[in-house]
Amino acid sequence: MTSTLTISDLTKRFGEIAALTGVSLSVAPGERVALLGHNGAGKSTLMKIILGLIPMTSGQVTICDAAPGSAAARSAVAYLPENAAFHPALTGLEQIRHYLRLRGESPSLAMGLLEKVGLAQAARRRIGTYSKGMRQRVGLAQTLIGHPRLLVLDEPTSGLDPVSRREFYALLDDLAAQGASILLSSHALTEVEARTDRILILSKGRLVAEGSLADLRRRANLPVTLHVTARNGYASDICAHLPESILVDGALHLTCPQSEKLETLGRITGLGDKVADLDVLPPSLEDLYAHFSRGPQP
Repeated sequence: MTSTLTISDLTKRFGEIAALTGVSLSVAPGERVALLGHNGAGKSTLMKIILGLIPMTSGQVTICDAAPGSAAARSAVAYLPENAAFHPALTGLEQIRHYLRLRGESPSLAMGLLEKVGLAQAARRRIGTYSKGMRQRVGLAQTLIGHPRLLVLDEPTSGLDPVSRREFYALLDDLAAQGASILLSSHALTEVEARTDRILILSKGRLVAEGSLADLRRRANLPVTLHVTARNGYASDICAHLPESILVDGALHLTCPQSEKLETLGRITGLGDKVADLDVLPPSLEDLYAHFSRGPQP
């Protein structure tokens, strides 16, 4: 399957400063990809190059086989910045109608787009009265104009409440199911952990890790955490059987290497009804991010 976005050996320098070095990646149709990295890692520079806002120093970038900034690439890409700004005197409906006209689309589509992002009831209110989360939804409605092939989203859930965030990701799921490619930059790691297909981690301008959450866990080989809840009166027995555990508020906490997980689980289940409950916690995306973002791994 031809990738919607392909980046090969991309380097960007600002004078003596290397913002990106040798970055290669691709995003397939219908794929949801999270782009993670600390401030200054190169995420914004990468997005600006994809959008055709700044030139690359070397390498190659194509969007639907077109060069960034070309008419073909611009028609295929939609962008949502972290802080979307709109004219405060316009209503949400007027703003989206305006963007539809600019894209050569029918203004009659505006209400449908606002309904899609949950703004139908506020469509005729001035944007100056909107909360940040509501302005973000106007921005998302604007990105949906013209059925873009690639959505580039920079901290798109900033300002959204938990319910709105779930609705936002459900909308992204629908768009991906229809074949749209999604490149999403976010610091909300617990959100993207469950709602993206692949994760890219940038550190100091280099792509230091990429893959699914399971792929990154295998590569990082970080320890697994287990929480054992003892039945009343059996905590000391379990501590004696699991001397590496730590007792905290009646529960025992221990870690083990991935390679010893099944053996450790066997030791715990062998305790029978002395154990009331057991939680197995694999490394979270936050753990993996901290591990890989320290720099290129061998």
